[in-house]
Amino acid sequence: MPEELAEPTDRSAVRSLWRLWPSVRQVRARWLSAAVVAVVASCLGLVIPLVLKWIVDGPVARRDPGGVWLGALWLLLLGVLEAVLFGLRRWLVARPLAGVEASLRAALYRRLQRLPVAFHDRWPSGQLLSRGTTDLMLLRMFLAFPLTFLLVNASTLVIGFVILFAQDWTLGLVLLAPAVPLVVLSSVFETKYALVARRAQDQVGDLTTVVEESVLGIRIVKGFGRHRSQALAFRELSRKLRGTELAKARLLAWIWALIMSVPELAIGAALVLGTVQVADGDLSAGTLVAFLSTALALRWPVESIGFLLAMSQEAATATDRYFEVMDVAEEVESAPARTASAGAEGPAGGMRFEDVSFRYPDAAPGSVPVLGGVDLHVRPGETMALVGATGSGKTTLTALVPRLHEITGGRITLDGEDIAAMDRSRLRELVSVAFEEPTLFSATVGENVAMGASGGADEEALRRALAVAQADFVDALPDGLHTEVGEQGLSLSGGQRQRLALARAVVGRPRFLVLDDPLSALDVHTEARVEAALRRVLEDTTAVIVAHRPSTVMLADRVALLSGGRITAVGTHQELLRGSPEYAWLMSGAGRTAVEEGATP
Repeated sequence: MPEELAEPTDRSAVRSLWRLWPSVRQVRARWLSAAVVAVVASCLGLVIPLVLKWIVDGPVARRDPGGVWLGALWLLLLGVLEAVLFGLRRWLVARPLAGVEASLRAALYRRLQRLPVAFHDRWPSGQLLSRGTTDLMLLRMFLAFPLTFLLVNASTLVIGFVILFAQDWTLGLVLLAPAVPLVVLSSVFETKYALVARRAQDQVGDLTTVVEESVLGIRIVKGFGRHRSQALAFRELSRKLRGTELAKARLLAWIWALIMSVPELAIGAALVLGTVQVADGDLSAGTLVAFLSTALALRWPVESIGFLLAMSQEAATATDRYFEVMDVAEEVESAPARTASAGAEGPAGGMRFEDVSFRYPDAAPGSVPVLGGVDLHVRPGETMALVGATGSGKTTLTALVPRLHEITGGRITLDGEDIAAMDRSRLRELVSVAFEEPTLFSATVGENVAMGASGGADEEALRRALAVAQADFVDALPDGLHTEVGEQGLSLSGGQRQRLALARAVVGRPRFLVLDDPLSALDVHTEARVEAALRRVLEDTTAVIVAHRPSTVMLADRVALLSGGRITAVGTHQELLRGSPEYAWLMSGAGRTAVEEGATP
């Protein structure tokens, strides 16, 4: 789990929740209206004891049945009006807050799309998924209920104690006495519950990650008979989450027990003292009834403190987790062009790497960079094969061209223009990529391929791209181009997915093409046909192809050997075979086997 997910130690729940205020701008008026309605409804409940006082000291004392029925009618009307107002409050906030949840989720999705690849490399997908689902649901529930009733209950307590003190200040002091211990207890509870709530929500994210990985990797799980180990991992995380949830339940149990028992003792003391005052003639029976009725009406605002604090802490934790993602800086669209290193040639056409270095953001300080001092010029219309041992940095170098990662030194130019100064949208219109591991989406074949064309692609363009990739299998699918390929494209073979990914890369006829070993999953016959069709595409583009096999290398005009994070040799295939022992070893059968196994010469 990333360091950003560490448990908080000095977080303010109020400060965390205050960050939601701008997000509810569109519904503030309705939320405030709902809060006012709820306060009025709650205060109507405090009028009922005053009616009871009037009934007891008036009609009951005078033995006036008509007055008693009149008082009962008033009590009925107040009860009905209170219920209607609470229903109105619910209506005022339900739909708008569902819209707030939807807008927060949309904002989170947009931010995830704009965050750098390095962020997604560090964060488990289950953690991100739980932030977009469970956490936002908690926020909607908090805005709809606890937030309103924190205001309502506070107002009710203030007004209620004003009424109590107005009736008898000595009894009011008796009921007010538990306030200090309750505040201390609530503060201790809030601190402890915040840590446990954070731990539980992070564990939900971990559990979601395991479930997601097990579903996406079901073929591996079944193929290697690892269902038991996966079940054990799931069970262990479930056990930890269960323990954390029980810890939350224990905290809620003791705070509820204390919050309910302390006020009950105060009410009991007030009852005894009030009864003595009535017996001594210092207090009317109606006043005592009204006082105790008001005190009982204030039980819920007091007893709900634990519940509201718990939900507020969970909402504060959910807010923190949400903004942990939202606070991450997006990819910079463009930046001032970097100055070329001393001795580098001036701007030229094609693709040029000038003293390029790269170190991953989470690399240890002082560690050797993945790439250091890479100099390479791919001429306009030229195809350059990139060859190197496993771990030499080939894939990393190709990822720098579309700015999936930002270089840490030097610069890369396309037709003389520094890519750092380009808007990403324009850069990715110029550069098209196909990765070694093809990724398809839960969409149709045509939609997956058309993703490679910024302005969309008609059926003719799709057919042309599929022909280049030798993806004629599409016509045999149930609905042809309109066939849904399913999640991750797992309904297709590895070779079929790779061919669709290649078609996606060439459909937009890009000026620059970056292919990371795009034919690795193809059989030799299909590979030969794809290479023949791909040669025609490469005639009209400037391309870099990561290659491990001589057949792929033969697509290129020249070859660059990447070793130790640097370009150590550039030339034709034959020139490097004669002049570079490392290249000759990589292209030999033993060398290719060693590369596949992760060895180096």
